[in-house]
Amino acid sequence: MEARKRIGVAVAGFCSALLIAALFSLLWLWIHRQRRNAGKSKRKDAEKGMGLAPFVTGKKGCVSVIDFKVLEKATGNFGESNVLGEGGFARVYKALLDDNLVVAVKKLDCSGLQADTEFENEVNILSRIHHPNIICQLGCSSEGDAKLIVYELMENGSLETQLHGPSRGSALNWHMRMKIALDVARGLEYLHEHCQPAVIHRDLKTSNILLDANFNAKLADFGIAITDGTQNNNKIKLSGTLGYVAPEYLLHGKLTEKSDVYAFGIVVLELLLGRRPVEKRPTPQSHSIVTRCLNSQIDRSYQT
Repeated sequence: MEARKRIGVAVAGFCSALLIAALFSLLWLWIHRQRRNAGKSKRKDAEKGMGLAPFVTGKKGCVSVIDFKVLEKATGNFGESNVLGEGGFARVYKALLDDNLVVAVKKLDCSGLQADTEFENEVNILSRIHHPNIICQLGCSSEGDAKLIVYELMENGSLETQLHGPSRGSALNWHMRMKIALDVARGLEYLHEHCQPAVIHRDLKTSNILLDANFNAKLADFGIAITDGTQNNNKIKLSGTLGYVAPEYLLHGKLTEKSDVYAFGIVVLELLLGRRPVEKRPTPQSHSIVTRCLNSQIDRSYQT
């Protein structure tokens, strides 16, 4: 009789554990679906909220295609006075649409294969990821070799400009700098832990961290990001920016999510010290921010 009771208790416990596991699984699926739906509705709400719906002429997958002529006019025919920033293959312009709607327009010269690939890659990746610390893509457009991506406007520009521009970081107190670091960490956590498959940014740096009107930080520029995990990443062509590239990636071509984490560490040092990752020296050699920190640590060790 006692044995039967034990068996009954064990069976009941096992069934209860199965029921709890099933409930947790259903809850996880529900949360995942809610996040995905929230991301889709967020972009739609952003388009409606910014009044972009009248300018949408079609769809590129799930991305809105916006009339090229409208964006050309809104940027003053891509005039120099509206330039917000510039990279290797692209310029970013401030665009003033009807009803005083202001957005950012990234114009890529896709006459070369690499720029065209980066355009397609960025549009595809940003169409599938949605997070408060990732730049919001509002649409895209193209005409000939010119390809455009439309983003929310980030009023305070890039972290690089804030740190190394005319203000030399004076607008950023210590609390704001730590908040920016936390925002970047949250964005990376989302890319690495919550995207399926994981997204590796590959070019995390202060010029690709943008700040909104309240100095909230958002990751941008996903042209060379990859989404195929880490299985075949040893075959990926070396890309990135000197000073931010992880040693194992630079020396051995080994690319993982940790490569982004290394770049994040450099960004944090840049926030703390206010210095660029690699600085030109009077001597022929450049001075690395990592080398500076290591030398300081060695000096303190000798002193003690």
